[in-house]
Amino acid sequence: MSSSDDRYILSIDLGTSGSKTALTTQTGEIVDFEFEAVPLHLLPKGGAEQDPEDWWRAVINTSKKLIGKNLVPAEKIVGVCASTQWAGTVPLDADGNHLMNAVIWMDARGAQYMDDVVGGPLKIEGYGIGKLLKWIRLTGGAPGVSGKDPVGHIHLIKNEFNDVYRKTKMFLEPKDYINYRLTGKIAASYDSITTHWVTDNRDLSKVDYNKGLLKITGLDRDKLPDLKRTIDILGPLKKEVAAELGLQEDVQVVMGTPDLMAAALGSGAVGDGEGHIYIGTSSWVAAHVPFKKTDLFHGMASLPSAMPDRYLLVNEQEIAGGALTFLRDNILYHKDELLKEEAAPDLYKVFDRIVEKVSPGSNKVLFTPWLNGERTPVEDNTIRSGIHNLSLTSTREDIVRAVFEGVAFNQRWVLKYVEKFIGRKMPSLNIVGGGASSDVWCQIHADILDRDIKQVSDPIQANARGTAYIASVGLGMMSFEDIPAVTRIKKVYQPNPDNRKIYDELFEAYLDIYTNNKKMYARLNQTD
Repeated sequence: MSSSDDRYILSIDLGTSGSKTALTTQTGEIVDFEFEAVPLHLLPKGGAEQDPEDWWRAVINTSKKLIGKNLVPAEKIVGVCASTQWAGTVPLDADGNHLMNAVIWMDARGAQYMDDVVGGPLKIEGYGIGKLLKWIRLTGGAPGVSGKDPVGHIHLIKNEFNDVYRKTKMFLEPKDYINYRLTGKIAASYDSITTHWVTDNRDLSKVDYNKGLLKITGLDRDKLPDLKRTIDILGPLKKEVAAELGLQEDVQVVMGTPDLMAAALGSGAVGDGEGHIYIGTSSWVAAHVPFKKTDLFHGMASLPSAMPDRYLLVNEQEIAGGALTFLRDNILYHKDELLKEEAAPDLYKVFDRIVEKVSPGSNKVLFTPWLNGERTPVEDNTIRSGIHNLSLTSTREDIVRAVFEGVAFNQRWVLKYVEKFIGRKMPSLNIVGGGASSDVWCQIHADILDRDIKQVSDPIQANARGTAYIASVGLGMMSFEDIPAVTRIKKVYQPNPDNRKIYDELFEAYLDIYTNNKKMYARLNQTD
């Protein structure tokens, strides 16, 4: 690690809920941060969009506020690095202007076009066998039939917004769009491009587009960006951006990574087979591995990670912390019913206090968090959430705790396949993301997963730490091997054996809910 410790990174973390910009040391310590919310537009037939200009405005506003606090000399800020939501699509015209709202990772409108992309005369799980084997051999995965990958987005645009498609010079991932606005230069990283499913990832030192995969997916290479490593320097800030932010013009922008890869670094679990849990709007259980492998049937694969010589076991569950937002805004406290925003209580802390008072198992009330379908360990766009086993004695408090427990049951569901994938049980998992700030939720995860849960200090800043590490490695100020030494664990939560019986019983029922109702969900929620 460099002996110089007075240089700083501007770490951009653009999620679905908004942009959080942090000022970090080169070893990932958070000096301060600012957040600005970004609207989410939900549309008929599974549409989910955001305005890229809203993203950019939030990035600039949070950065200016942060830098304007004068917490460190501006000339000591030497790098900018971004992590963002993944698997989104921004179409740009020849002048670099976005042509429509970004189609984001939640959007399933492209599902109707995916059969032509992935199908064939002989099928398995909806995939043509020849195509599937090629995808798995070269990329490690395949486009989801749900249409939520950029492949589905681009075919949606091509079929339903043809004028936009014709005018599109370049399709960019959210991270690569932010980098373009920062530098004026267009590129994607080996990891951000992965979910287009058109790159050969077998050799991590030379990931590149594959002509055969481009033909299968129907994507136009000329509309896709050139590729760089996550730690490569894209270039300096544009002069006008540097001036607006009050930074030096020689501040370098490092390529950065999607949120999942950034959180993996920020969790501190960077050794082979060391796992972490992320609880944000969505959730996952991930681990770095030295090998390329695919579990198509459970929606997981090892894909290029932010570390150039490692793969990351990738899976993502649709809704986690988003279930609490839904409970708050759609069920218990509609936004129109709240008093002035500054007088409104922090309802997440209220939820924590409620949950702590309810006995484990929520008096056998069960919640399934499939508000937007599910990706893993089943890819099923039609399943839906529910509150199950309510009786006249059930209370609001039981329901709130059941939501917390339901998210953990969903992660227990995927953990089984994660451990099978890596070939061993993980005795402990680091936990990060906004949900990891809840002590009671950490204990619930320990009890339901029957694993030690290590709560990383300042868990909501995992992405910011991860991007700081990437920038510092790219700028030669540290190495990835330094990360465990600078990772701080706030508390370790151990499973309570007294809760084993009730949680095993409820988990079995949780799985039965899916098995017994998936055909009904399909009938109710198939789109035309």
